[in-house]
Amino acid sequence: MFQETISNEELYELPLKHFEQEIVVVDHIDKVDEAVEYLQCQEILGFDTETRPSFKKGRINKVALLQLGTAEKVFLFRLNKIGLPKPLCYLLEAPSIKKVGVAIRDDIKVLQKLHNYNPEGFVELQDLVQDYGIQNFSLKKLSGIVLGFRISKSQRLSNWEALSLSQGQQVYAATDAWVAFQIYKELLSA
Repeated sequence: MFQETISNEELYELPLKHFEQEIVVVDHIDKVDEAVEYLQCQEILGFDTETRPSFKKGRINKVALLQLGTAEKVFLFRLNKIGLPKPLCYLLEAPSIKKVGVAIRDDIKVLQKLHNYNPEGFVELQDLVQDYGIQNFSLKKLSGIVLGFRISKSQRLSNWEALSLSQGQQVYAATDAWVAFQIYKELLSA
């Protein structure tokens, strides 16, 4: 059904897409409850995190952003400003809500450094796609193989702790969560 691999050349022939729906930046603790209220009503959420890159040997920055979203709406939680509040922890612990992403083990670990929680309901796309014979595991290549389009990774090394996120950063971060959501939905319907 899906091709096993995709070359960089094949990937760059595909159309470039990004998330075009509603992006909600949660940068104040007062906005958390409303965001979680929406998210806890969903069965499936795309999941990702971003951390400001460190260009100094041995220095690792704390996770700065948590992205959770659906096909219609993605929430960007500015963890460097609000921490990891309990309502968000409860969401990350909810076994009934699938949190879908790529390389999520590391994301879970960095989030647990902010606030200890018991992760439940997480789905690792890298494991799931193996059941479909897919042998590429990056979000970028999975997007090409499963969804037939490519995504930009140009903002990956930007400053996720900036005073405010640029429009490019917001779209990039929302796209990663949205694409994970879309890949999962597509695999379920295959």
